[in-house]
Amino acid sequence: MKKIILLSLLVLILKLSAPAQSGRRIVNPPPPREPVVESAPVESPPERLTPIAELSVLPDDIANRELRSIDEGTFRLADFRGKVVVVNIWATWCGPCRREVPDYEKVRKEFAGKAVEFIGLTTEDPRTASEKVKKFARDFNFGFRLGWADRETAQMLMNGRRAIPQTLVIAADGRIVSHWNGYGSQSRSRLRDTIDHALSEK
Repeated sequence: MKKIILLSLLVLILKLSAPAQSGRRIVNPPPPREPVVESAPVESPPERLTPIAELSVLPDDIANRELRSIDEGTFRLADFRGKVVVVNIWATWCGPCRREVPDYEKVRKEFAGKAVEFIGLTTEDPRTASEKVKKFARDFNFGFRLGWADRETAQMLMNGRRAIPQTLVIAADGRIVSHWNGYGSQSRSRLRDTIDHALSEK
């Protein structure tokens, strides 16, 4: 009987010491790791173009540059020296231009017969956008003198800014009286007031 008890005790001791002898420790398994989700890189805002020094006078090389009319022929901004010149830079794909053109047309009609020339320059490519531009002009009864702005002319007139539309009002002596970007509910009255101011200076 003693032998059986001793034998049972020995078997029990061996069972308990087996894990320790194997060098393994019984521990709770680690919690499952959450998968690492790499976030998409945050796109930094586009770098703002550094504008060229703000123009106060229309440079002669731009004033004398030949601009192609959207129909036929050419013209130069210098052709209108002695008049107040409104230059509107626009494009057919520009939503605000579609709201601005009818407003500006009303202003143009108000100054009919006065020493004011209204010029619309599109930044689009005449090789691919000719029909689209002509259709836009017809659909919106755009009565400005319309032409194509080559890259250098557009960059100079827009002062390095990419926003469209842009409007410049140039006094009779070539000074740039005002230059603004975009279209708002006050654009029409702003244009009218700026032209009045430029005419009174003349």
